[in-house]
Amino acid sequence: MVASLEQNYITPEEYLQLEQKTNVKHEYIDGYVHAMAGASDSHVTVSLNLATLIRNHVRGSGCRVFISDMKARIEQVNRFVSQDF
Repeated sequence: MVASLEQNYITPEEYLQLEQKTNVKHEYIDGYVHAMAGASDSHVTVSLNLATLIRNHVRGSGCRVFISDMKARIEQVNRFVSQDF
């Protein structure tokens, strides 16, 4: 027996409502929700180093840098992504 991988399209608004009810991180891509994997020690170290370099580069520009747990919406391509490196 093969498990069904079929997913149903959901709206951005439905996605945001679902995200408020779960502790699992997801990305929203073209109407479909995808669970994200956890990070390893190496991943977190590299992420912090990159974020520090980027933050130093944009300092004073009005831009902000986040290391994790921030969701960005890219309306032009119908996606919500988490900014984890």
